Amino acid sequence: MADVLDAAALAAWMREFARLIADNRELLTELDAAIGDADHGANLDRGMTAVLATLDAEPPGTPAALLKRTGMTLVSTVGGASGPLYGTAFLRMAAAAADAAALDPPGFAAALRAGLDGVVARGRAVAGDKTMYDALAPAVDALDAAVAAGQPLSDALPAALRAAERGRDATIAMVARKGRASYLGERSAGHQDPGATSVTLLVAAAASTLATGT
Repeated sequence: MADVLDAAALAAWMREFARLIADNRELLTELDAAIGDADHGANLDRGMTAVLATLDAEPPGTPAALLKRTGMTLVSTVGGASGPLYGTAFLRMAAAAADAAALDPPGFAAALRAGLDGVVARGRAVAGDKTMYDALAPAVDALDAAVAAGQPLSDALPAALRAAERGRDATIAMVARKGRASYLGERSAGHQDPGATSVTLLVAAAASTLATGT
């Protein structure tokens, strides 16, 4: 069933996310060069390459095991702020998945909400800080609303992606209040946030894989 997500479905999500990160590595680097350390693309590409290697070596049997493996790998291989933030998100998602053999739409939405909560706990970001939160929070809110209305993932995840894209685009005008970009003050305005961009790719990967059950 398309709306029952087992470990294999989540692995397909991670593979597509890794592909999108690799394809957009230079873009993420360029965005980060404008307001950060110019390493966001390289760091995430390295981390997701490591994630795929560990999934290939020993495929996890449950959603929680896959999400935990992903989170731990990202924490150990990704430098800068993105490693702890993405790692914490996936570890919190794993905890929310608990011992379920598969996640239904409400279960997946709850896991993604837990991931967002992990990002907040780790980064202390709020709306308007010009961070990944500005794309991830609207996506989670949109997914929650769609799932609560009884929509299938084939509708709910594209809605979440549209919300993430709007949040990502809104970061261009923002003045950064968190991270290295905040050192630039007003000069950080006019630049799209790399973290919001990469997390939109995460949601895009979900929309193109989990919405179809492939």
